[in-house]
Amino acid sequence: MPKRNKIIYWIATIWLALGMISTAIVQLLKQKAGAGGLDSITHLGYPTYFLTILGIWKVLGLVAVFIPKLPLLKEWAYAGFFFAMSGAVFSHLAVRDSAKEFFGPILLLVLTVVSWYFRPNDRKISSVNQ
Repeated sequence: MPKRNKIIYWIATIWLALGMISTAIVQLLKQKAGAGGLDSITHLGYPTYFLTILGIWKVLGLVAVFIPKLPLLKEWAYAGFFFAMSGAVFSHLAVRDSAKEFFGPILLLVLTVVSWYFRPNDRKISSVNQ
């Protein structure tokens, strides 16, 4: 793996982790304000218990992304991040939110794709079969 790709991977993955952990904390603590917080979830029409589900799965997904080995688990974690963030984008579209509400979910969606694409070979499923 070229050095450039490693740098891109680690920058995207660290920023992804910071975004996911910060929103997970807001969700697990059920804070009113903040990205993905209580006000946002109820505005989008979701039940408040959804905060706990999202928060726990984000933390578990980050653990899966950072622990060595287990490439299939990493694929599931990236898929979960992708589904959660694309779901957030479409939820904001459905309630016709302003453009500023899309920034966070779209940024985390892009970081998810970049981190997944540039991940090292030993973190890919295909490396298990080689």
